[in-house]
Amino acid sequence: MTAVPFDNGMAGQGPRGHAGHAVSPGDIAIGVIIGRTSEFFDFFVYAIASVLVFPKVFFPFAPPLQAMLWSFSLFALAFLARPVGSVAFMAVDRMLGREAKLTIALFLLGGSTAAIAFLPGYETLGARAIWLLALFRLGQGFALGGTWDGLASLLALNAPENRRGWYAMIPQLGAPLGLIVASLLFAFFTASLSTADFLEWGWRYPFFVAFAINVVALFARLRMVATPEFRRLYESRDLQAAPVLETVSREWRTVAIGVFAPLASFALFHMVTVFPLSWVLLFTPEQPTSFLLIEAGAAAIGVLAIIASGRLADRIGRRRLLVVSAAAIAVFSGFAPQLLGLGEGGEIAFMVLGFILLGLAFGQSSGAVSSNFATRHRYTGSALTSDLAWLFGAGFAPLVALWLAAQGGLLASGAYLLSGALATLVALWLNAELASRH
Repeated sequence: MTAVPFDNGMAGQGPRGHAGHAVSPGDIAIGVIIGRTSEFFDFFVYAIASVLVFPKVFFPFAPPLQAMLWSFSLFALAFLARPVGSVAFMAVDRMLGREAKLTIALFLLGGSTAAIAFLPGYETLGARAIWLLALFRLGQGFALGGTWDGLASLLALNAPENRRGWYAMIPQLGAPLGLIVASLLFAFFTASLSTADFLEWGWRYPFFVAFAINVVALFARLRMVATPEFRRLYESRDLQAAPVLETVSREWRTVAIGVFAPLASFALFHMVTVFPLSWVLLFTPEQPTSFLLIEAGAAAIGVLAIIASGRLADRIGRRRLLVVSAAAIAVFSGFAPQLLGLGEGGEIAFMVLGFILLGLAFGQSSGAVSSNFATRHRYTGSALTSDLAWLFGAGFAPLVALWLAAQGGLLASGAYLLSGALATLVALWLNAELASRH
């Protein structure tokens, strides 16, 4: 496998189908944003509930810190199940088509999410409640493996050559947008209801909303994927689901680099979303509503930073931006976690700085190596690298960071973040070294 520099993507061949129908990258971008926002909203609804709700509803028998750690253990299950789901749904894609795959995956995702909303707590079902929550969380992760629609890769292929960084950042906007909506929704319920009412029934409503958004997103994505123009583009670009074993055997270097290249941003992802909320709830007198509002405001700044990443990547190069942002994240890991212990002002500073760095790094992370794959393997390879990068970079981040902070103080939690930054720098260096030999 020949390594390719990060800035070398496929030359744009013009966004037209075989019949000459113009397909606008802007149209593709709309479908990408809708799909990613719905997925991340589901993700953050569960993530916020894993801090505010699940320790008390499903682990009331444990001390608060231990209950939170148990909750984060279940949180990680989706990241373990996601690669398995990708493999299974690639087979569905090849046998039944992309529309069938998306429909099954999104209904499974919505069903698992809605099932959590109806789930009784430990006081009603005992340990069975925990096992059912784990099952539904696995269902969410398995389903997420099937939601890869290829629109992000299609968007990259149709992007003008001098605006690849700009179009690479568009799918990443779904993360802060989903977080903003989820945070504001939970903030509304925590502010409007008593603690007893929120833990009894209020927390369930965001899960219902997540199911409804999934249905809307499904039809929006199917509408795009099913059009003749998009069908022709999928076929002409060979964005098909190649067998997983074939992809790994032929593209294993690209997969490996693709897994480690975005670890800095993926580790930071949970360090500025899930982890700080858990720390504030456990170790400060602050109410969750105020921090959820801080989180939503910082995420809005993250949107702007992601947009800026597109401009910067096109100006200075994607690889250079990723190197600089990874180095900045490494520096951030050495002092920033301590800001969380300095009251509301420190929390705001931590969140704003964190989301600026996250936006710059995360905005270009998913497109870092997708263009390195051979055309036949791009669809499958991109899905696998994304799944594995989320697993290694983010899946256990809240659990590890909270445990480290509880054992050694806030500064110790930066160790996980530092490891992700170093992994990114090594992967970028290795990719450049391999490219220079060819």
